[in-house]
Amino acid sequence: MNQKTSEKDEAEELLKKNSAETSGNSGKQSDADKTAGSAGNTETKAEKEAANGADKVNAADAVNAADKASEASEAGRKPTREEELQAQVDEYKDKYLRLAADFDNFRKHSAKESGERAARATENFAIEVLDVVDNIDRALAADEKALREGVVQIQKVLAKILENHSISPIESKNAQFDPNKHEAIAYVPSDEKEGIIIDELIRGYTIGDKVLRCAKVAVSKGKEE
Repeated sequence: MNQKTSEKDEAEELLKKNSAETSGNSGKQSDADKTAGSAGNTETKAEKEAANGADKVNAADAVNAADKASEASEAGRKPTREEELQAQVDEYKDKYLRLAADFDNFRKHSAKESGERAARATENFAIEVLDVVDNIDRALAADEKALREGVVQIQKVLAKILENHSISPIESKNAQFDPNKHEAIAYVPSDEKEGIIIDELIRGYTIGDKVLRCAKVAVSKGKEE
């Protein structure tokens, strides 16, 4: 009897032990399932975020691609007639402004150079005239004979100065009257043909090919009948 009771007790303890192990294993399995579930949820959230990020990148790429395609289409299209004319107007306007600026600079530069040349020419001419003044002073200080010689010397100096500046006298006497070079002060009867200059009252001069001063002359009107 006691032996049966002991065996029964041992059987119950073994049953409890197996039940406890089963419960422990079930708890562990439940914790593992929870852990796995949590990890699964975390992985699902990360995947969603990655997918959303990829969608945003794809959308940005699509916008950039569309902009580039639009720019390429704009660059490749043929300009309208109005655009071509506007481009020509802008080009001509730019050329005009550049030309106007260049001309203004040239005008200022030329005016400056012209003024400097005129000043130098005046200075040089003044220096030459001073030689004449010196000769006049010497002639006035001399006696009558020396005065005449001094006047002759002055005339030579003046003639040389005029020659240096391309200033030449107009030969008028016995020449045909030319209204471009001569100014008739009087018309007088003469044995000379009509229109011949018979007297030169004031000598005329040219500078190069230009008449600096017309000669004032008396012109023959032919023989009187």
